[in-house]
Amino acid sequence: MEPIVTAEGLFKFHARDGQKLAILRDVSFEVGPAEFVCIMGPSGSGKSTLLHMLSGLDEPSAGLVKVRGKDMAQLSEEARTLERRASIGYVFQFFNLLPNLTVMENVGLPLAIAGGRPEAHHGEILALLDKLGIASKAGSFPHQLSGGEMQRTSIARALAGGQPLLLCDEPTGNLSQKAGLEVMQILRKLVDDDKRAVLLVTHNPRDAAFADRVAFLVDGLLAAEPVLRGPDIPVENVHAALAALHI
Repeated sequence: MEPIVTAEGLFKFHARDGQKLAILRDVSFEVGPAEFVCIMGPSGSGKSTLLHMLSGLDEPSAGLVKVRGKDMAQLSEEARTLERRASIGYVFQFFNLLPNLTVMENVGLPLAIAGGRPEAHHGEILALLDKLGIASKAGSFPHQLSGGEMQRTSIARALAGGQPLLLCDEPTGNLSQKAGLEVMQILRKLVDDDKRAVLLVTHNPRDAAFADRVAFLVDGLLAAEPVLRGPDIPVENVHAALAALHI
């Protein structure tokens, strides 16, 4: 089956003190339908930069990104935005919920941005909140939620438009151990039951162990080996891979 997202030879350079520094170097991989892929790496290794390029929020210095077979660089800005909205949901570490909107309104926001009427999807949004265990919080504001509830709201927002791919940037980095584990179980269930694809970037070995495939980003390069394959990857195998790569 055609991959949902493909990276081919991605480079990203930043200018610093008159020098061109490579943030990412010749990164290539793909994520297939209903696949859970994790890319691990330490802070500053280029993980978030990679997600920004895959989502079209940033342009690569070289190489290309394909979303559902479409070369994003060949699309107009409007077409690229529409493709991103149709294909990709984004889950952030810091939730990025609008404080003056309720849970229901935050989740419906992507529908409103796309020109739809969130109230017409009230039942669907409520069912999604129920699935994520926060239906009782539909009328609450972000400051009234726990960290785990805020991240569940963020996941619901990313799912509301039916996008086949979720990009997750350290989604448990701001949560307690218990809430983080619950979020990872939700992501795994979305892959297994709903056949969504998930691309997770993290430095957390426990989170990586939920994936079908784990690759490692070191100094801007995607290591050829080791690549761990799951699901149910033993956490100790993740630790061993990190140690072998001196991460």
